[in-house]
Parts: sequence; C-alpha cells; structure tokens
Amino acid sequence: MSVVRDLRVLLRLRDFRRLLALRLLSQGADGVYQVALATYVVFSPQNQTSASAIASAMAVLLLPYSIVGPFAGVLLDRWRRRQVFLYGNLLRTVLASVTALLMISHAPTWLFYISALGVTAVNRFILAGLSAALPRVVDAERLVMANSISPTAGTLAATLGGGAAFVLRLLGSHSDAVVVLVGAAVYLLAALASLRLSAELLGPDPELVLPGIRTALSGTAKGLASGVRHLAARPHAMRALAAMTLMRFCYGALTVMVLMLSRYSWSSTQSHGLALLGVAVAVSGAGFFAAAVITPWGAGRLGPGRWIAVCAGAAAVLEPALALPFTPLPMMAAAFVLGLTTQGAKISTDTVLQSSVDDGFRGRIFSIYDVLFNVAFVGAAGVAVLMLPPDGRSAPLVVTVAALYAVVAVGMTRFDAQ
Repeated sequence: MSVVRDLRVLLRLRDFRRLLALRLLSQGADGVYQVALATYVVFSPQNQTSASAIASAMAVLLLPYSIVGPFAGVLLDRWRRRQVFLYGNLLRTVLASVTALLMISHAPTWLFYISALGVTAVNRFILAGLSAALPRVVDAERLVMANSISPTAGTLAATLGGGAAFVLRLLGSHSDAVVVLVGAAVYLLAALASLRLSAELLGPDPELVLPGIRTALSGTAKGLASGVRHLAARPHAMRALAAMTLMRFCYGALTVMVLMLSRYSWSSTQSHGLALLGVAVAVSGAGFFAAAVITPWGAGRLGPGRWIAVCAGAAAVLEPALALPFTPLPMMAAAFVLGLTTQGAKISTDTVLQSSVDDGFRGRIFSIYDVLFNVAFVGAAGVAVLMLPPDGRSAPLVVTVAALYAVVAVGMTRFDAQ
C-alpha cells in the first residue's frame, strides 16, 4: 500500500519522528485529562446531568480561551515553538496535579474550573504549535501524508488515552483524581520528549523571535490583524476553514446527544452508560484511523476541497439513516462514519492552510482555526440544549445536522482547494 510506503519514508525522518512522539504524548495526556473531566461532570453520582449542564461545562472550559486563542497565535509566531512545548507541558503537569487535589478535597466548583481552564489555555498553544511546526520537519511533497499521519495519530493517542481513562474511572470512587494524575504524568513525559528537538528547528525564523513576553505582547493586536488579512487574501483557505467549522458544529451536537443517550436512554446504571460512551469514543477513533488511510488517496485524486465535499456528503446521507433509530448499534456505526468524515475533512483543511499560509503567519492562523473549533463545539452544545429532551432522543437535531452536512457538501463541490 502507498500509505504504508509513505509512512515508512516519513518515519525515516528523525525530526518528524520526534515531533510525532511529542504529539502522541501530549494528545494522549489530553485524552486522559479530558475524559476525567467529562466523567466527573457527567457520570459522578452526585451530579444530575442535563444537556444544559454539559453545555455550561463546555462553555466554561472552551469559550474564555477561544477569545484568547488568536493572541496566542501571535506569540507562537514570535516565540521558539520548541520552548512553548517544553514549558507548556511542564505547566500543564502542575495544573493537572492541582485539579486532582481539588477533586479529592471536594473543593468548590469554581476552583475546579479555574484549574481546568488553565490546562485548556495552555492547550491552545500546544495544538496550534504542533500544526505550525509540521512543515519544518517534512518537505512540501509529503505534507499531505504528514497531515494524515500526525494529527490523526494524535487524535488516536487522545482516544487511547481516553479509553484508558474510562477503564480507570470504572475501578473506584476516587478514580477521577487518579486518572487526572495519570494525565499529569504523561504531560511531564511530553515535556521531556520536547528536549529531543533543537530549540531552533521548529521555528519561527530567528529574525521573528522576540526575547520577552512584554515585547511580544506589545505587537499582538497588530499581528492578529495582519494574520486575518493574510487569511482573507487566500479564499481557498477561507472556504476550507468555514466548511470544517460547520462540520465541527455537527460533530459537537451529536457528541452531546450521545452523552445524554448513554447516560439516560441506553443504560440503567452509570457504569453501564460510561462503558457505552467509551465504546462510542473507541469506534469514532477507528474512524479517525480509517481517515488517515483513505484521505491521502482521496485528496490526492480529487483535491483537498472536493475531498471535504465527499466527506460532508457521505455524512449527510449516512448520519440520519444510522442515528434516527436512537439505538446503540446503529449509533456506533454512525460514530465510525462521523469519525472518518470529520477527520478526513480536517486532514484536508490542515493541508490547505499549511500550503496556503506563510510560515511567519502559521501560528496565528492555526490559533484562529483552533478558536473556530472550540466556538463551533460550544455553539453546538448550546443548540443541543434547546433541541434535546432529557433522554437525548431528538429527530429534529439529527435532521438539522444532516442538512448542515449537505450545505457543506454542495458548497465545497464548487471549489477545488488544491
């Protein structure tokens, strides 16, 4: 298979291997930490979860730093990215440990959320930095394949980390804190892994690096405005980003629905509901892996823009057919399809942005991308609050999501964002 051959070629590149290892550890820790938070909020016996509670948690964790995100991108284009990975993961190690202590001590909810917000804030730098650094370790000819392997492998690492967290969560009453401490340990390993990369390797270029926070922040607003203008001048990148934002919205709305179905419709006990949610996450992760295998072929033949259209069109047809029964088995199939189509579209979008955006702007552009991801997810949760009944069964929500997928498919069919 060409995928296996290209993967072998990429893995011969020492710096790509090291950046990939850093991503796997970092996103694996994210999976552990985020599932621990989700199960603490949704499945803890003391919590009577509703769609509004889930939406509120998402808003508290994601929206504040979605506002800060573009400013983080300006700093990413001014700081050495390797140093961001090192100090960012060290900081997340400390903050995740604090979260575990707050869980054990049953501290007030607002303290718990402040700690979680800190981890989320640093995450904006890490994920955007990983995407911005990738073109520094592979050549342009292999960028599509690298975008298939690296972010998808990171998503799979997060899925595996989340799966491990589900298992640990089922072991005992205090396992939420134990899971968070496991995540903190993996964040520490990610920090150590970053030391294997040269401080100058990942960019930005030396003449763009500024020595201190105050100096960098003084040009933040101007840098952000120039980043937006840079993106606006590239219509292919704008269209791909808009399509991916809508698809992320759809994925978020269905995620909340599956959470509610697992909690209240598919099981009579919290442990059974948690197990079903874990299966859904694992199946969706398998879809991410399938996307990594299929997307290089599809995007190579059709172009990234038209491949996004194919992914959205498949989701528009299959999502209502599988989700409307509201039963576990068809919904697991839907989780696979949506994992495949969402990740396939994301790989294509990453490639369009990386090939269209200059290196000096990549940090802020990928931070804007990250902000749109979070805002779309939180917005989807807000819509789900209005449409989901207590048991999570909502045909109007399923149909609305299918219509949005169809809009993306029709819109992107007109363009070839190569």
